[in-house]
Amino acid sequence: MALNDILLHIDSFPEPTPVAAIDEAVGFVAALGGTLSALAGQIEIPLQSNRVADYLLHLSDMAHEQEAASAAACQASLQHFRNKAETAGVFGQALIQKADLYLSSDQVALQVRTRDLCIIPLAGPYDGQMEVVEAVLFSSGRPVLVFRAGEASLPKQTLGTVILAWDGSRCAARAMADALPILKLAANVRILIIIDEKPSVSVGAGIDVVRHLKAHGVAAQVDEVGADGRKIGAVLDAYLAEHSPELLVMGGYGHTRLREIILGGATEHMLGHPTTPIFLSH
Repeated sequence: MALNDILLHIDSFPEPTPVAAIDEAVGFVAALGGTLSALAGQIEIPLQSNRVADYLLHLSDMAHEQEAASAAACQASLQHFRNKAETAGVFGQALIQKADLYLSSDQVALQVRTRDLCIIPLAGPYDGQMEVVEAVLFSSGRPVLVFRAGEASLPKQTLGTVILAWDGSRCAARAMADALPILKLAANVRILIIIDEKPSVSVGAGIDVVRHLKAHGVAAQVDEVGADGRKIGAVLDAYLAEHSPELLVMGGYGHTRLREIILGGATEHMLGHPTTPIFLSH
């Protein structure tokens, strides 16, 4: 299946998604040959009625100001997106979704269920996009592509090296299947297997992965890397620094999110310190 119907999530609160991120998403989808729609989230701030607090702090006025700023940011971002996407020949739809500030992530997940892929740009640590990533991963049944413009940027024209992280898990298998259209376009596909990090992963675990990818016209090579007592995040960082890939494909949250946080899982580490765009499936 080709990735023909892709959705870009655009944030509007507390800061709008940078235009550079919109431009990168448009360029990437143009390289894939798909169609890109944008969904801008317009926030609505629920306030409990309290005359004293409202009188002293002007909470209602502040909420209305933030809602107006969010609406204006949505309009501006979507106009920029439309101009870029139409020029690139990938324009699908420009949508605004009004939602309660605290429920907006779940609403995005519902929209993604009828798309092939959701692209989510990360910006600042408090932009709320991480909540959107998790909601889409756990609730949409569709893959997510996460990037940070200027730091973990999307490739603009052609795909060079793509890394497939493989640990034999269900999530890894799902990620491989979902990412096949991208893997077919890559000039170089490497399968990363970290030995001694999980009891289920051993030498030779990539042989059948190579066979499966070959059946789909993808030539891949296996890199077996020893954990050597290091945390998985450190192993991934060192490997990515050595190979400088344009994309990392991996299963997202193979354990529960709480367990990932406590144990320092791969997903939690990569989302917190992205050095390359990450294609995630759960």
